[in-house]
Amino acid sequence: MELSGKLVQLLPLQTGQGKNGEWRKQEIILETEGQYPKKVCIAIWGDKINTAQLEIGNKLTVSFDVESREYNGRWYTDVKAWKVDAAGGGSSSNNAAPAQQQQQQNNAEPQAEYQDDLPF
Repeated sequence: MELSGKLVQLLPLQTGQGKNGEWRKQEIILETEGQYPKKVCIAIWGDKINTAQLEIGNKLTVSFDVESREYNGRWYTDVKAWKVDAAGGGSSSNNAAPAQQQQQQNNAEPQAEYQDDLPF
């Protein structure tokens, strides 16, 4: 799955020691665009954490997996990123039009994905 939006919050970096060595987890809050914006908490693990991209206000495109698991009769859902890319161009006025075009394309992508999946 893929989601584009603006980084609105960066939660504290979490680290720890597991049976396979040290681990790092960075959770971010991404806000979607559109008439009804949604905020989504996404976890980025290990080497996929790129602090240069993770600045408040940056527009990102995140590819992720969703997984739920049961613990003591309750279900918990994780949204884990496997790829994080910058969604927009630079801050100069020359890049404003392409960034807007890309936003419009990103907003239309979910419909295009379903149409492209058809075998005929």
